[in-house]
Amino acid sequence: MELLDMIEHQKREMMPESYKNRSYEEMVQRVWEIKEKLGDTLYIPGHHYQKDEVIQFSDITGDSLQLAQAAAHNKKAQYIVFCGVHFMAETADMLTTENQKVYLPDMRAGCSMADMADIDQTERAWTKLSSLFGDSILPLTYVNSTASIKSFVGKHGGATVTSSNAEKMLKWAFTQKERILFLPDQHLGRNTAYNLGIPLEKMAVWDPHSNELLYEGDLEEILVILWKGHCSVHEKFTVSNIEHLRSTKPDMKILVHPECTREVVELSDYAGSTKYIIDKIEEAEPGSKWAVGTEMNLVNRIIQQHPDKEIISLNPFMCPCLTMNRIDLPHLLWSLESIEKGEEINRISVDKEVAENAVLALNRMLQHV
Repeated sequence: MELLDMIEHQKREMMPESYKNRSYEEMVQRVWEIKEKLGDTLYIPGHHYQKDEVIQFSDITGDSLQLAQAAAHNKKAQYIVFCGVHFMAETADMLTTENQKVYLPDMRAGCSMADMADIDQTERAWTKLSSLFGDSILPLTYVNSTASIKSFVGKHGGATVTSSNAEKMLKWAFTQKERILFLPDQHLGRNTAYNLGIPLEKMAVWDPHSNELLYEGDLEEILVILWKGHCSVHEKFTVSNIEHLRSTKPDMKILVHPECTREVVELSDYAGSTKYIIDKIEEAEPGSKWAVGTEMNLVNRIIQQHPDKEIISLNPFMCPCLTMNRIDLPHLLWSLESIEKGEEINRISVDKEVAENAVLALNRMLQHV
């Protein structure tokens, strides 16, 4: 069931207007009060891209899979208020027990990349690709995908990947089948395959809107089929940004996320996952200079944490991830006060059958990394 369907089927309410009129100080105090009152029964995972006004209350900060796994390991927590986006809360729900409840403070906090591959499009693509290539394809999906896409992949023998382990998982996938269908981010798929020595001319793109394979040449040459999806944030880092920086600040190192385009990754000094970016800056020498190509809330936080280094965004006009920014202090407080009152608002619950196959895909990944 996709995000819009889930919103229709779950109890979804809009935050009362009164929360917009409460002072920052009052809201901060109330959040701390509720955290103290609920104690170990409450767990607040916060994604790296969240606002500081939310991150200050997080019990753990990390990437999406790390947070979901941490929630699953925390058996004391009855209420998991996930400060991230919808697919992350879904993963947390699938990995936790039936006694644990996962909430998303604002159901509008989605992910444009995850929404670029829905289950109907994927089923249609699989039918057509199977007619072209037979039983030679294994599906892989980035964890930044809906539960139903993870479930599809798990059902067809595939696995999930993260930006940290994508190379390992792609290597594993090629031990299983001749070709790989990589969902939903074409850039991570392309960069990963290229790093493994697969030439660009052996990669095709699947367009879910026209329901066709975009490729010129002999189909038998195709090794990787990339879903035509992307991250709306990382695609905004451009070759022009790099060219401008090289001409104005030639001593600055460029560090980007592999969700950026192939051209941007190729021209950068370093490329890696969010954890890789954070670690790279932490390990860097004082006085070193860095231009970072990733989400702006995280870049700003890195700048604050490393005053001994010169750090800027690769794109000076970059905005924070709009859907991540849906989770703010008023929505967090509303979610916590609702739990305090015993109300079920914006709870994330994944269908059991969908969850079983999705967890198969997640476990296959965990077995090989």
